[in-house]
Amino acid sequence: MNYAYIRVSTQIQSYDGQHYEIEKWCKRRNIGIDRWVQEKVSGSKDWSERTLGILIKRMRQGDLLVCAELSRLGRNMMMVMSILNVCSRKGIHVYSIKDHFELSDDLQSKIVAFAFSLAAEIERNLISQRTREALAAKKAAGVRLGRPEGSSSKRKRFEERLPEILRMREQGICMESIARMMDIHKNTLYRYMKGIRL
Repeated sequence: MNYAYIRVSTQIQSYDGQHYEIEKWCKRRNIGIDRWVQEKVSGSKDWSERTLGILIKRMRQGDLLVCAELSRLGRNMMMVMSILNVCSRKGIHVYSIKDHFELSDDLQSKIVAFAFSLAAEIERNLISQRTREALAAKKAAGVRLGRPEGSSSKRKRFEERLPEILRMREQGICMESIARMMDIHKNTLYRYMKGIRL
């Protein structure tokens, strides 16, 4: 059977982009997807506890798992490698569209998977670092983020705790938990995060 796996990290993200990429790839190769699997969950959560883990456990030798990119499987290199290792042992074929990577039983594909996963993790770390540096530079320049001062005590609390929020997000803490810790509605927190311009 052919499976398509789509993952987004937050409620404000959409499945549409990944769905489109997978459909386009399948159409070019005349491949039909038997089952679409979608979930909204942080990539840092243990993959075996996600819907992905349930899917891989049920898949059989010769089945195909298609994803938009390897980073959709897991947030870091070790997690992606663990997933690919399990798929390899079960004889599951994996294809990552944006990475142009296909998992087979040969050593070369496993080495390439390692390289892609490492590159994706380095890129995420660099983005996080640039975000922190940009926020620090704006703060040093006296620039306020979002709405004008005094518009909301919750907004002010959000801005004061933004570096802490970004750290929590990097650790894989979900937005709902962060919103509870800040004592604001999760939709308000999503709106504040979406309004950040770096």
